[in-house]
Amino acid sequence: MNESRKSTRYRRQKAFVSMYGTTQLQPKKPLVVAAWSVAFPGFGHLLLNKYLRGYALLLWEFFINQRIQLNTAMVYSFNGQFQAARDILDPKLMGLYIPVYLFAIWDSYRTTVDLNKLYVLADRENAPTRSFTIGALEINYLDKRKPWLAAMWSAAIPSIGQLYMHRIVFAASVLLYTIFIVENSRLLLSIHYLILGDVQTSSAVLDVQWVLYFPSFYFFTIYDAYINAVENNNLYDDDLRNYLIRKYQPAGKVIRPGKKVV
Repeated sequence: MNESRKSTRYRRQKAFVSMYGTTQLQPKKPLVVAAWSVAFPGFGHLLLNKYLRGYALLLWEFFINQRIQLNTAMVYSFNGQFQAARDILDPKLMGLYIPVYLFAIWDSYRTTVDLNKLYVLADRENAPTRSFTIGALEINYLDKRKPWLAAMWSAAIPSIGQLYMHRIVFAASVLLYTIFIVENSRLLLSIHYLILGDVQTSSAVLDVQWVLYFPSFYFFTIYDAYINAVENNNLYDDDLRNYLIRKYQPAGKVIRPGKKVV
């Protein structure tokens, strides 16, 4: 109750720490966020912690791509089979794909620019961050995490890096998407045959429509885990610095980096 009363005194806060994860404002490069939306609609918004909009765009991409068989048409095009690509595309829904795809890119870029401005205002307001929360199900707190370790765990299995960063809901959703893609693409079965040296069977069992989702999804989870760990560490440093200034800075003196306190 006291925390909620204190938070109402401030217009903007840089972070919110809950049992299920940490949502925070951090400056980002709009072009990088937009590039991830180009790779897969929804990824850019997830980088911004805009989860509802990001999940909605992810689900739409899966739905419309499966209906029009866009990934399979792309594979045919890469192989020079342009007539086969035209034959497999469903023209009834093709017109719905492009506007949403362009919107995802534009909106992620626009939102990044806006959130960067809000971060500057929140940083100047310097509202305190709740760095520790405990509940019946979980404990979450700000501390230092290793970015390379978060990236390594995500490279091993997508979602583990997010779990290492205590992003419970996001990690669960990433794991479900991973299982869904791997199961339908039969990627692990293909790798199994490839290890046995049966290249023909390895290629035959793959579902190219589903397997084309995996590269962008896989590398996004690695990038997301790494960049979130970096931002988490920045938030921790900022919160600790503000706490020490408020609690341990001598009255009438301003401690600056590199200055001795007499």
